Amino acid sequence: MKSQDYEMGMVGLGVMGRNLLLNMADQGHSVAGYDRDPGQIAMLRGEAAQRPIRGADSVREFAGLLRRPRAVMMLVPAGAPVDAVIRDLLPILERGDLIIDGGNSHFSDTDLREKTLAERGIQYLGVGVSGGEYGARHGPSIMPGGPPEAYARVQPVFEAIAAKAEGTPCVTWLGPRSAGHYVKMVHNGIEYGLMQLIAETYDLMKRGLGLTDDELGEVYDRWNQGELGSYLVEITARIFRQVDEKTGRRLIDVILDEARQKGTGMWTSQDAMELQVPVPTIDAAVAMRDLSAYKVEREEAATHLIRPIPAYSGKRDEFLTQLRDALYFGSIVTFAQGMAQLWKASRSYGYDLNLENVARIWRGGCIIRARLLEPIRSAYRTKPELANLLLDPVLAREATARQQSLRTVVSVAAEWGIAAPALMTSLGYFDAFRSSWMPASLVQAQRDYFGSHTYERIDAKGAFHTQWSAE
Repeated sequence: MKSQDYEMGMVGLGVMGRNLLLNMADQGHSVAGYDRDPGQIAMLRGEAAQRPIRGADSVREFAGLLRRPRAVMMLVPAGAPVDAVIRDLLPILERGDLIIDGGNSHFSDTDLREKTLAERGIQYLGVGVSGGEYGARHGPSIMPGGPPEAYARVQPVFEAIAAKAEGTPCVTWLGPRSAGHYVKMVHNGIEYGLMQLIAETYDLMKRGLGLTDDELGEVYDRWNQGELGSYLVEITARIFRQVDEKTGRRLIDVILDEARQKGTGMWTSQDAMELQVPVPTIDAAVAMRDLSAYKVEREEAATHLIRPIPAYSGKRDEFLTQLRDALYFGSIVTFAQGMAQLWKASRSYGYDLNLENVARIWRGGCIIRARLLEPIRSAYRTKPELANLLLDPVLAREATARQQSLRTVVSVAAEWGIAAPALMTSLGYFDAFRSSWMPASLVQAQRDYFGSHTYERIDAKGAFHTQWSAE
């Protein structure tokens, strides 16, 4: 294929970038790739076979391969690497060219980059991509944001490579500027919450009930067949059966109990606080990853903050049913918190998000794909302006029907002394959200007492202050 005939270019040929490029080529789109690491270029050439793929040895050669106006996608780590790629590209790009950031960039960085590049006549799309290595190769969920005319240029490619749910591509233009990266950020925040909830059920079954790895795998398999059916529950069942080649033990039992994070969950919590949207289940998940890193301190604390886990005197199968219901309840609440954040961000940042479309493109390819997304999508189809999923009659009924199971599980966890903050916080959020009265009146009074911050009354409009004492 001659120069300037390749439809799209990819900068960053790591696992995600290379697999996405191969996916594009398999769908009949000609693509070129470049990476600063010659080894990555060699790997691409080795896997290209007869596909319409070309690897370039320099940025200039890379640019010369692309059809004008050019479309260049980046899949590099967020932050400085993105800016470095843009700096490398700018001298050889022209007005009308398009840069696509397919990484997990912070949405504020995306806004700034789009504005800066627009001044030079270059279009910019911030695109969330979810699905990991397998999804990139076989069909991810794709979340694009930016100028709609820029998305229209690459829409055929994205629709071809995206996962399909009921025959529909799991991709759609979400909104202007950083809408795509914002939705991907909240997607990851929800992912944090769901993973923490599952981890807590694992802890309760392992240390509380004493289930073996085989039994744990069977439980998650069984749960995955019903309403909890999801990618995360599915892979959890598989994880407990994986054997470690080095020791012959189950791999889960030789993995260190410290979880890392790349920042997207933390960003979700941070911006939720800026927007004053409560997402406590997601916050708890972020905090528990942080706490897991304090391994030395935890081991020391375990030697003197001692409380043996008592034997469970109830019926095991009954508790497993309650635990399943508790996980489903927590999943509803986690999605409710994330979608409420999107609802508020859409208004605050002018994204004008269609939340039914968000739920629709999450049904396939992405990490949080789950059967639960069907009733979520239906809720927004019925009421597009729904501020919180717990206000949807169907989902409210599903959560309410399982609340007693969660109350029992939380009580048992507290009695055992097994940490279950995501489950506990999900219940606390539910109870606070359904309460028509909260003790915030006392908080108002306290603030006015010590700081003269004023308070509002139930019987008159305006701000009021009281001289509470002679202090």
